[in-house]
Amino acid sequence: MAARKLFLLPGDGIGPESMGEVKKLINWMNDNLATGFETSEGLVGGAAYDAHGAAISDADMEQAMAADAVLFGAVGGPKWDDVPYDVRPEAGLLRLRKDMKLFANLRPAICYPALADSSSLRHDVVEGLDILIVRELTGGVYFGEPKEIIDLGNGQKRGIDTQVYDTFEIERISRVAFDLAKTRQNKVTSMEKRNVMISGVLWNEVVTAVHAAEYPEVELEHMLADAGGMQLVRWPKQFDVIVTDNLFGDMLSDVAAMLTGSLGMLPSASLGAPDPVSGARKALYEPVHGSAPDIAGTGAANPIAMIASFAMCLRYSFEMIAEADRLEKAIANVLDNGLRTGDIMSKGMKQVGTTEMGDAVIAEFQALSA
Repeated sequence: MAARKLFLLPGDGIGPESMGEVKKLINWMNDNLATGFETSEGLVGGAAYDAHGAAISDADMEQAMAADAVLFGAVGGPKWDDVPYDVRPEAGLLRLRKDMKLFANLRPAICYPALADSSSLRHDVVEGLDILIVRELTGGVYFGEPKEIIDLGNGQKRGIDTQVYDTFEIERISRVAFDLAKTRQNKVTSMEKRNVMISGVLWNEVVTAVHAAEYPEVELEHMLADAGGMQLVRWPKQFDVIVTDNLFGDMLSDVAAMLTGSLGMLPSASLGAPDPVSGARKALYEPVHGSAPDIAGTGAANPIAMIASFAMCLRYSFEMIAEADRLEKAIANVLDNGLRTGDIMSKGMKQVGTTEMGDAVIAEFQALSA
């Protein structure tokens, strides 16, 4: 069996702590399931800036490009607030997405039954929630040109970001959403702002055309993105797959994440186009949460999102469906048994730290794999 090459980028803040739990899991799988993972590790974000003066080095970028998949922790923190814009910690993640051509970001929002009471919404609103947000990741306002600050004189400046989409970018992200919907509840909701944005008009037209030509069996609805945000907190279970652009996807996926009770619970996958010969995709997996510098080093971080991101890696990069299912079941079982990190703690549960939660998930995965 060919080696499965994983490149680990723990990053900053709680990233290394959460990644440490995944590393223990990988080691156990190699020793007991003969999974053949080969791992190497690099620097990204503030850690890379401190070492190299860049948010990711060219050498680590080469390793990311050569790997079967990249596991990413988190970047950023107050320490790097004043570094130049082009080498800020977040620039490392943006470069990975751009150079690896990771155009499709998948962010599930799943409410585990044991955590329905941890949400800020009513139990009946979130219990059984299972949404998948498909966010276009390499276009839109984050990458559009021009992007600059112009000095207008007289103490005035103008900041410019450009929202731009081409037809092919909308077509390919639409196909990802429709294909995934066919494996779920067969419904796609496309969100944009066609009422005030020309790019939204094009987005709506292209999604409609792809649906009519290639996926007429999938239910499609269109919704303005601001109305979509409202509906996410009003009755989120009306949604199955949501497809949207880079900016709105960034915001709406964080809204959806908090419906589940904690950003610390949710994973994500960023995928490129399949290779025309091998079918393999470049891919990066990361928790939705940030670097949480306020709790970094305290052992309080919730590692579940990082572990669940690895489960997505097993599913999408290595087609290890049974192992992914067992790992996700292990997470659910541990929560059913009452273990909680501080961010999801509730009355009557047992509060644990990063290591104890990671060990519990691994032990449950071991039991399910026996």
